[in-house]
Amino acid sequence: MGSMITYMRPDGQSATAYLVQSQAGALAPAIVVIQEWWGLNEQIKEVAHRLAQQGYQAIVPDLYKGKIALEENEANHLMTGLDFADAASQDIRGAIQYLKAAGAPKVGVTGFCMGGALTLLSAIFAPEIDAAAIWYGYPPLEFVDADKIKAPLMGSFAIYDDVFPISGVDALEAKLSAARVDYVFDRYEAKHAFANEEADTKNLPYLKYDPQAAGKAWEKTTAFFRNYIN
Repeated sequence: MGSMITYMRPDGQSATAYLVQSQAGALAPAIVVIQEWWGLNEQIKEVAHRLAQQGYQAIVPDLYKGKIALEENEANHLMTGLDFADAASQDIRGAIQYLKAAGAPKVGVTGFCMGGALTLLSAIFAPEIDAAAIWYGYPPLEFVDADKIKAPLMGSFAIYDDVFPISGVDALEAKLSAARVDYVFDRYEAKHAFANEEADTKNLPYLKYDPQAAGKAWEKTTAFFRNYIN
């Protein structure tokens, strides 16, 4: 069972998150899960439960402070209003610090779409991260200070992504390689949000759930986390 918790950000403000404990409790390795632009909805909570079944604590920071989008225009409005640097350096970093203070030996971060972009930013803003797995998202590359990334990265990207074009992934790889970041990126013949089981219900042409690509990417992601945070 998951529950909402309150924790402190580095700046002393409080934040809330959805926490799912594994059977090993607070001493298990942990993963911070970062929402898509829809918010802290049931689909992203299920991702946390899936990770808990694999033995991790999973925590989903509520970046929209209780708001959830059902339609594209609502999601875009909420995402546009989000301070990405604040979310990465405060909400996400605070969640990592909370987990480590409670006993987690190592903490990974993973996120989807908007959350993928925030996963990369958190690898820059939160030095406590032990590993980060990005799903089909990246921030504007001028905000990527690759020299600050010390944690290993992996990425699962869609070749036919109209939201985060694959050309941007190529440019991101060049920056990471130049800074000698430990990373591995995989590209899938799929559209944006290929791992979101609810993608097709949104009736948006640029979203498409692909169970085959999702299965392969999840396999690689779980192997990545086993290697770096278990």
